Amino acid sequence: MKHMTLKHIAEACHGIYIGDERKLETEISGAVTDSRQVKEGYLFLPIKGARVDGHDFIPAVAEQGAAAVLSERELADCALPYIRVESTEQALKDIAEHYRSQLAIPIVGITGSVGKTSTKEMIASVLSQKYKVLKTAGNFNNEIGLPLTLLRIRKEHQAAVVEMGISDFGEMHRLAKMARPDICVITNIGICHLENLKSRDGILKAKSEIFDYLKPEGHIVLNGEDEKLATIQKVKGVQPVFYGPGREIYADQIQNQGLEGVSAVIHTPKGCIKVNIPIPGEHNVSNAMAAAAVGLSLDMELLDIQAGIEQVKAIGGRSNLMQCGSLQILDDCYNANPVSMRASLDVLSSGTGRTVAVLGDMGELGEDEEQLHYETGAYVAQKKIDALFCAGSLSAQLAQGARDGGMEQVFYFAKRQELIEHLLEFLKEGDAVLVKASHFMEYPKVVEALKAREQIGQS
Repeated sequence: MKHMTLKHIAEACHGIYIGDERKLETEISGAVTDSRQVKEGYLFLPIKGARVDGHDFIPAVAEQGAAAVLSERELADCALPYIRVESTEQALKDIAEHYRSQLAIPIVGITGSVGKTSTKEMIASVLSQKYKVLKTAGNFNNEIGLPLTLLRIRKEHQAAVVEMGISDFGEMHRLAKMARPDICVITNIGICHLENLKSRDGILKAKSEIFDYLKPEGHIVLNGEDEKLATIQKVKGVQPVFYGPGREIYADQIQNQGLEGVSAVIHTPKGCIKVNIPIPGEHNVSNAMAAAAVGLSLDMELLDIQAGIEQVKAIGGRSNLMQCGSLQILDDCYNANPVSMRASLDVLSSGTGRTVAVLGDMGELGEDEEQLHYETGAYVAQKKIDALFCAGSLSAQLAQGARDGGMEQVFYFAKRQELIEHLLEFLKEGDAVLVKASHFMEYPKVVEALKAREQIGQS
């Protein structure tokens, strides 16, 4: 971290410093909420969770070389300087906001109902052709993860790409207050988090809070194919750049290469580039256009943008295609909603061997959740997937939708473990398998079971 002394930190979070006054000018080297990640010179911010209270680990981090800790309580005989605050969660946000205010590097903020992570990876890959880039790791995109991401920015970084995820009104406003993105990207307004946001108009309103702290010289990049985003006009004098058919940045000559990826020609105001995207799914052409728009906003050359798109890599749980023994596994099990589920099924349907969809419940869909699962099942049948395996209470409707759509090989199980046992017996050499469900379904365990099966078969 740059120039963050204990004195600065105490001032930023309105805390009371307790300890050796001579250490007030100590500059911390990092900040974490996980005691296992503490290194020498770090600041530890204990968070109270549902099952664990981080305050219980303060003695341990002292032994690990932490420079100081925050605390919501008085600490007797503390071996470290500490800063007393009312809320460590709020203090984390305040510290991150203060730290961000000192940074001159461009920050790209990405939100949307679907495709945030894939677009983040694409944009980071493009920008890395010119800059030393920091990007959001894993699912660190909420009111705890985002500030921790900002605090990971070091002096060597020249740009940052941060993912911003929400589920209710006001959250994006708070995230934007911390990140103050120079470039705002919205991928789409889909069907998710309906429990709180109620409708796509509600989702649009909540996502648009990303503009609350946009600078007058900032940039806005929007998916022009989304009819909700297409309604956005100038924001604080900033004219959005739209990508998609008939927009400033568009793609044609799209060639789906199945599970191997997709190629396209991307047209921009500076010229056109032919790209070979090494991630399956035509929706990645949209992600590539968004990345091109961001690159152009930072005055990058087209050849560098092309190279960044072609060098992007999928990450585990996000449309990650693996050749595992005799199986092709499309690991997309980090999260799910009806829009992302359809996109993944589109990819699976281009597989060469027998296609098997292993799906599970989708969360936070509100009062229409059963109907949305049923419609997803009908889409599985429509795409002529060879077999469907699903588990979870809501997935009973998913299975029924597939059966009513004329699909014959539909297997429904109440429990994930039952699904795994029958799936392992069903699969055969050359199958292409999609694994996807919302995070709470813990479908990475399905992927691990498939990997184990193939490893045993090869031994």
